[in-house]
Amino acid sequence: MLYIIGLGLDKKDITLKGLEAAKKCKKVYFENYTSTLPCSIPELEKIIGKKIISADRSFVEEKNVILEEAKKQDVALLVMGDPLSATTHTEIILRAEKIKVEAKVIHSVSIFNAISETGLQLYKFGKTASIPTWQKSFKPESFYDIIKDNLKINAHTLLLIDIGLSVNDSLGYLKEISEKKKDKILNDILICSRIGTENQKIVFGNLDKLIKEKFELPACIVVPSKLHFMEEEALKKFKNN
Repeated sequence: MLYIIGLGLDKKDITLKGLEAAKKCKKVYFENYTSTLPCSIPELEKIIGKKIISADRSFVEEKNVILEEAKKQDVALLVMGDPLSATTHTEIILRAEKIKVEAKVIHSVSIFNAISETGLQLYKFGKTASIPTWQKSFKPESFYDIIKDNLKINAHTLLLIDIGLSVNDSLGYLKEISEKKKDKILNDILICSRIGTENQKIVFGNLDKLIKEKFELPACIVVPSKLHFMEEEALKKFKNN
């Protein structure tokens, strides 16, 4: 059996069901490429009571080691947030089905529902976009186009940040594209740092001011659209002055 277990957003967010499953597994892997772990692997090992093996994208997506092991014994793949928030985990489930390995998903909290801590209404969010790390010869702007598309239908935009990319660099990308296009669609935005943890920080303010602040990872950015009066009221406590 392969258990794909959501860890949630903090080290103690794993559900009781997920913890019980992980404890009975012979091998436990941690998928280390779709989100940043807000604690150390040893801290997580103390909670689960098992040795945890860090697994990169190529190991999970291109090799069948985990699935071959799951043919003979219970194996866990730990994932930050909810396991099916990233398509890579649907892919391993489909591969498991092809070789007749049973795969069980155990869900947990993810950024997609925790973002409601901002006071923005979940049903008013549009397409989610990811900000990738720019290279000298490749600076994709598709995430910015998604913001524009969402704003056309009065939908908020959740921007996820690539692993290894800082909040400040992400804001720099937004600023650079906005200045190049001269479209002035970016007004006040939200930065959500370590949401769901004891070190949670949510700030609402002008991009030019926020780009000078420091934010811990993992983090995300929200570009709000037209606000409901309740959303306006909720955002006041996060306002950066």
